Amino acid sequence: MDTVTLAKRRYTTKAYDASRRIPQATIDTLLEQLRHSPSSVNTQPWHFIVADSAEGKARIAKSTEAFAYNTAKIRDASHVLVFAARTEMPEAHLQALLEQEARDGRFHTEQAKAGQDLTRRSYVDLHRFDQKDLQHWMEKQTYLALGTALLGAAALELDATPIEGFDSKLLDAELGLRERGFTSVVLLSLGYRSADDFNAGLGKSRLPASSVFTFL
Repeated sequence: MDTVTLAKRRYTTKAYDASRRIPQATIDTLLEQLRHSPSSVNTQPWHFIVADSAEGKARIAKSTEAFAYNTAKIRDASHVLVFAARTEMPEAHLQALLEQEARDGRFHTEQAKAGQDLTRRSYVDLHRFDQKDLQHWMEKQTYLALGTALLGAAALELDATPIEGFDSKLLDAELGLRERGFTSVVLLSLGYRSADDFNAGLGKSRLPASSVFTFL
C-alpha cells in the first residue's frame, strides 16, 4: 500500500478491543522500524518502554489520573509504548554512538570517524551552550520517532493513539526514568479498534493543500 493511502487511512483510535492482541512478530517488526528512526546527527536521544501485560499497562495508566479519558486507551490497548527523551547528552552516550557507527561500517578512515564525532559534538554543544535548548532539541528528535511508529503501525494494519494527556512527573517516578537520565515525552497505544470507537466512522479532515503549501 502506498504511503498516501496509509496516511489517509490511519486515524487516532479512541477505543480499543481489549480481547485482541498484536502478534509478537508484528510488534517485533514495528519495534525494529522504530529503532531505525531518524534523528539529528544520529544522536538517538531516546529510550522506549514497551508494556504488553495488564500489570505494565496499569503502571503507565497511573499517570492518567488527571486525564481519565485516556485511561481506557492504555488499559484496553494491546501494547503501549512510552517515548522517553534524554535529560542530558552524556559522554558515554556520545562514545557509544561513535563506536556503533564504526562497527556498522560507517567510516572508511579514522579521519572520517573523527569528523563525525566532531560534527555531532558541535551540534550538541550548539544546543547545550548557545541556543540553550538541549532538552527541547532531544524531545524533538523523539517526536520524529513517534512519526515513524505511527506510519509503521498503519502499514502493519494496527490502530494507534498518540497520547500527551498524562502526568510525566508521575510516570517518570513510576518507571524510574529520571534516575536513568530520561523523561517521558509521549505515549503510543497500539492494538485494534473497538466496534464502539466513534472516531473510526468519521471521515478524515485536513485543510486544503492551497492553504498549507507555499511553492517557491
